[in-house]
Formats: sequence, structure tokens, C-alpha cells
Amino acid sequence: MVELYGRSWTRRELLARVGRLEQIGGIRQFACTDGAERGVELIQVRTGAGLSYTVSPTKGLDLSLAEFGGMPFSWQAAGGDVHPQYYEAQGTGWLRTASGGLLMTCGLMHAGWPAEHSGHAHGLHGRVHHTPARQVIAEGKWDGDDYEMKVSGIVDETALFGGHLRMHREITSRLGENTIKLTDTVENAGFEPSTHMMMYHFNFGFPLLTEDAEIVMPPGTVKPREPETPLAGYDRWQAPDPSYRERVYFHRPEAQEGEWVSAYVRQPRFPQADGQHRPLRMTLSWNTAALPQLVQWKMPGAGAHVLGIEPANCGMDGAPPDEAAAGRVVLQPGETVRYELELKISPE
Repeated sequence: MVELYGRSWTRRELLARVGRLEQIGGIRQFACTDGAERGVELIQVRTGAGLSYTVSPTKGLDLSLAEFGGMPFSWQAAGGDVHPQYYEAQGTGWLRTASGGLLMTCGLMHAGWPAEHSGHAHGLHGRVHHTPARQVIAEGKWDGDDYEMKVSGIVDETALFGGHLRMHREITSRLGENTIKLTDTVENAGFEPSTHMMMYHFNFGFPLLTEDAEIVMPPGTVKPREPETPLAGYDRWQAPDPSYRERVYFHRPEAQEGEWVSAYVRQPRFPQADGQHRPLRMTLSWNTAALPQLVQWKMPGAGAHVLGIEPANCGMDGAPPDEAAAGRVVLQPGETVRYELELKISPE
């Protein structure tokens, strides 16, 4: 049964009331036509219960603008959904064409600061966010009286004599629910061991983030990236400050192997379309079996006004001499690793 508009509906009851399901929710595909976004493909998913988000096959099946009840809760970079043709892979060039949006995936062979490892130089956060997906499928399908929307595809990172990692991504939501489920399976499709680093760079922004917002990270240890950065305040937000310099915190959640953990942002006064305000909780959960670390990016600047919550299998420091300390993963030929994450919106 689909829960919508304060009651339960069967498939036939809903379809009798519309010309096509997309009147209520579903999947539609678009292409951008202006400026540096020209040629970027977008897939919009609407659950009918308030949640709407866009997936970009052109940018690694990452998530762009996300809204609840017509109000945004993700952060968008000034450049927008810039086409990967403008991507600069060296150094920190990634910053010029990073879209922001709800999710920018960092990987597959590298995440974090520019570094050299496995005999190759890697720019900031790797290539996957700027790699178009192939074999993309976007479909909605009834399963009895439940309607599931799924976007899936494959993203390859490969180079001659440089390894071959392949990511198969599935993003699913259900009609009447305000949840996004993301499952990635990364395979070493090559024939030599390959370094594999993965960081899920979720970006939350205004009006979810205001001075009233409550930020709660999973229980565990936390330390700032720079020793001089105060620990106090990582769980609070503030008004935009043009002079603010980013603060990064490393969390190590307390969890048994394979246990799920959660971080959430609670906004006590999230705006509604009717001008009223209601409490809203945005909860990001993930399986720690493959993502044991968590990076928090706090950036309440002006323009760059964003909170990054970033489950990872690695740190931000690329590949320091002590590779074990960096938490790097090496995939053997044919080996796979599975990542599971879920974002749930809960009006209160």
C-alpha cells in the first residue's frame, strides 16, 4: 500500500485518479542547455510525499539538488552542475567543477588531498564525480501495491597500466516515502591489486542549516584535522561569515563490525510552502563494515555555506607513508566491496 495524503492507497485506487503516475511522483529525465552545464543529464525522482532529488548520470550518478516540500536542503556550488569536459584532474582543480548537490562521491582510486600512491599522481578527491556513467537505467515499477523508483548504472575508473575499478550504483526510493537508499558495489575489474579509497561527500545547506540547527554525530571519538582547531562547536551552526575558514573533524564511530550508525541534522523551524515552520530531522545512516570512518566538513562561510557529512573508508590525507594509518583499502583482482547508505527525512 502507498501512504499518501493521510491515508493508504492501492495501486488501482491511485491510478484511477490520475492520467499518469508522474502527476503524483515518479521519474523524469532532463538535459541542461545553458553555459557550462550544457549537455549534463539529470534524472528527477519525486516520491510524492515531499522528497524530490536529481541524479546526474553525466557526473557519476551523483545527487544534485534535493528538496523537501519544495524547499532545498542540499547545498549547490556556485558553478552548478558543470559538465565534466571542464574538469581539471591535477592538484585541487576538482574544486572548480565540483557541483555540490546532495552527494559528491570521492574515489574510486583516491579520495582526500592530492597525493601520489601506487606510482600515480592523484588530484583532490579522485575522478569518479567527473566520470559519466554508462548502462544507466531509470525506471519506476509496481510491486503489488508498492511503487519503487530506481536509478542504476556503472562508472569505471581505468587507465592503461593504471588499474581498473568498476562501480555499480543503485539509488532507490518508494512512492509515499521520504527515503533515499544508495547501494554501491565496487569491483577490481583489472588483473593487479588496486588501491581503493571511497568517501561519500553529502552536502547539507540552507534553510536546513540555520543558527537553530542541531547537528548530532554518531557516538565515538572525534578530533580536529589541525591541532589548533577548537573541538568545541563542531555540533553547532552559525550565520554566514565571509572570513570563516573551513574546519574538518575526523570521527571514528563506536560500532561493532557491520553495524549501522547514523548522523542527523535537526531543524526545529524548517519552512513550509504555506509560510509556516515545522521541525524536521534529516538522518544519514550507513553500514560501518565498509565505511568505518567519518569526515565532517564545517563551512558556514558566505556563499560556501555548507555542512559536509562524509562516511569513508579512508582519511583525508591521501596516502601518507604509513598507509595502514590512512585506512586505505587494496582490492585484489576480482575482489568486490559493497557500500550501503540511507538518507531519511522525518517531519516531526
